[in-house]
Amino acid sequence: MNLDLDAETTQMCEVVTAFARHKLAAPPDFGTRDFRQRWRAAGAQGVLGTTVPDGFGGLGGGAVTAAAVMEALGYGCSDAGFAFSAAAHVFACLTPIAEFGTEEQKRRWLPPLAAGELVAAHAVTEPDAGSDALRLSTRAVREDGDWVLSGAKCFITNAPVADVFVVQAVTAPGGGYFGLTSFLVEAGAPGLSVGPRHAKVGLRGSPTADVHLDGVRVPPGHVLGSEGGGASVFAYAMRWERTCLPAVYLGVMRRVWEQTREYARERRQFGVPIGDFQAVAHRVVDMLARLEQARLMLFRAARRLDAGQADEVAPALAKLVVSEAAVALGLDAVQVRGALGILDGEAETLLRDALPARVFSGTSDIQRNNIARALGLGARH
Repeated sequence: MNLDLDAETTQMCEVVTAFARHKLAAPPDFGTRDFRQRWRAAGAQGVLGTTVPDGFGGLGGGAVTAAAVMEALGYGCSDAGFAFSAAAHVFACLTPIAEFGTEEQKRRWLPPLAAGELVAAHAVTEPDAGSDALRLSTRAVREDGDWVLSGAKCFITNAPVADVFVVQAVTAPGGGYFGLTSFLVEAGAPGLSVGPRHAKVGLRGSPTADVHLDGVRVPPGHVLGSEGGGASVFAYAMRWERTCLPAVYLGVMRRVWEQTREYARERRQFGVPIGDFQAVAHRVVDMLARLEQARLMLFRAARRLDAGQADEVAPALAKLVVSEAAVALGLDAVQVRGALGILDGEAETLLRDALPARVFSGTSDIQRNNIARALGLGARH
């Protein structure tokens, strides 16, 4: 299995890394204006259109190319939250619009979303329905030819800055898998409101908030896919998100590992570099092993996705392994630095940013459940 990137993709990733280092550095505090400026710059660089067909302003890349670009973005961008927002925008919103959208929907939304002129958010999670996406309480009912949406969504990435929401709502209560429908809802629609931005332990550069829908009217032309096809849209988005979004962490992990290795070479105690001590050297080696194992798992899943092998196991394994590796690598990076590791810096930042990875897009425990179920193990629901 050859996981080497082709020359064109490698060159693209080098450009993205250099661009991210110079143009996407983390600001001292989050600001909407600054976020928008960097967002437009990322769009102009092609980062936000990796999976969008070239006829709609994108690069037309597959999962391997998209994952490689996100890895390069994470490696070069000191603001992992911004990189996370970009990946969520691409894989949870643009990719399903490109797959399920009508020609009119794709012409209207994909070019400005890929160019960074607009921001998208995927609104599925609810206070009482996170992992159990088939038990949503948000409802959509027909009224005078339109759909009227009412309900509440929580922890929605990009919500405070979003221009369009991909909203999952129940159109056939009790319909199970065929009871959900996906809608494209504009941020300015009457009845749609966004709560205050959440303060999070990590990924602080990614704005997150709750979304409320109070009788929001949506024309029939804003249904994404078919009525009753929302679960298929959601499952498609999650395959891409769980496979490719964690690639951001691969880039961040490699950057922090390289910094940790240099620190172990330069920091001296008892007259010698601390890297001369076996306990430190072995820890640095273990960090590299976790990184490489996670990378192999993720790009294997990406290649399977490109090959049309839409199984549950590979994306869930990729998401699980990368998430757990990021937390473990962050802990090791802090430990090698000692007291300096708990001060503001790359090690503690990675650890804070890694903790949400075990929760978003399905917790690590949910990923294990999904894998076990696909293997014919665990409880049947």
